Amino acid sequence: MQNILIADSGSTKTAWCIIEGENRQFFYTQGINPYQQSEDDIIAELQRSLVPEVRNAEAIYFYGAGCTAEKAPVVASALRRSISTEADIFVDSDMLGAARSLCGRESGVVCILGTGSNSCLYDGTELVSNVSPLGYVLGDEGSGAYIGKRLVGNCLKRQFSEEVCRLFSEEIQLSTASIVNKVYREPFPNRFLASLSPFCSRHRDLPEIHAFLVDCFREFFIRNVALYGRKELPVHFIGSVAWNYRQELEEAAAQLGFRIGKIEQDPLDGLIQYHACK
Repeated sequence: MQNILIADSGSTKTAWCIIEGENRQFFYTQGINPYQQSEDDIIAELQRSLVPEVRNAEAIYFYGAGCTAEKAPVVASALRRSISTEADIFVDSDMLGAARSLCGRESGVVCILGTGSNSCLYDGTELVSNVSPLGYVLGDEGSGAYIGKRLVGNCLKRQFSEEVCRLFSEEIQLSTASIVNKVYREPFPNRFLASLSPFCSRHRDLPEIHAFLVDCFREFFIRNVALYGRKELPVHFIGSVAWNYRQELEEAAAQLGFRIGKIEQDPLDGLIQYHACK
């Protein structure tokens, strides 16, 4: 069996697994995103944290945020220059990583629900269709940022009950001016908005919060999954939001006639199964 190195990377963290026969070694480094980092920046990070862990990899499979067809060669070149290995190097999107992790070699609709959201139609080999998520301003329905955006808007405009608005104010402890500043003037407003969504988890027993969450996920199905026109296929999910709110996610799917398949927190275990058990 080959010695294989597998990576699942976001902008914040990269999870790695070295497979050597029956042995598995896991470790984590800073996130790698070629839209946010130059090739030299990526090389510096790899040399600092990855190279000491890698010895005889014969194949490297790297799935990451920002690894589009345009940017994937940047990461591949950085890996080649950092590791100085003759390994076969494969770099592709986190969406393909999610599809291979959740579906293996079967067809399905695959979705990512984390800080942002994304989805695709997968035929067991490749991604055949993708509804653009459009980001947290225009889309990203069902994501942490989307839930946070709707939550704070509803609270500040008093669309929730007095009890919910009071709880939100007490727990968040930010003025309206501070919130507006974080959203419109500070960097990474999507991360800030996503950081508000755990409020819903803490109060999901309140009927209006439960209904609100279900509606957020209904929007995801209607504006993304439904456009694939494949209701006969299972809909699989990966990501912290899908995992933490799976009850509400399943309820939204049932209301709209979709069948939920797997729901996982992250793709690494599935990717190990995919690549190590060929």
